[in-house]
Amino acid sequence: MLKKTILTLTLILMVLALGAARLNAQQPEFAKAPEVEKALSSYRLDYTLNELDDGKKINTRQYSMHSRPSDWNEIKIGTRVPVEAKQGEFQYLDVGMNIRCRLIDQTDQASLGNNVSLSVHADLSNFALPDQQGQSMRPAIRQMRIEASTIVVLGKPMVVGVVDDPNSKHQYQLEVTVTKLR
Repeated sequence: MLKKTILTLTLILMVLALGAARLNAQQPEFAKAPEVEKALSSYRLDYTLNELDDGKKINTRQYSMHSRPSDWNEIKIGTRVPVEAKQGEFQYLDVGMNIRCRLIDQTDQASLGNNVSLSVHADLSNFALPDQQGQSMRPAIRQMRIEASTIVVLGKPMVVGVVDDPNSKHQYQLEVTVTKLR
């Protein structure tokens, strides 16, 4: 008797489960919720670092990354340089470019139009020229940092920061173009 009851209940549950699956399959597909749509958005960020000497562009470097809103993303390129802190003890310094950024999608806010909010932290370090490092036998490392938060118009290049080299007439301009992919 107990076996028949268990078998009957199992069959009833299977029939109910199949019926529910069919009902769900026949339901019209609803539009995705705005939170889901926003989570699926993806952007490409194209950074350009322009180096100018007395106002004339002498070097340009390009960096690109893909990003989703609210995620922190990073590009890091350079060299790890050993520096002898004490006799026989070495520490390593990262020399190069590090860009860390975060987007906040603003396209759903009518007052901001087709824009995104961008926070960017950019660190550029390189070796000073021999005539800029003085009498030291160890290489001097120059560092420049740009930290910015702004609203960026999609598809339009925007300068997010400019720094001057205090030892020369060099200037560095960091520009970003944000493109919505999806």
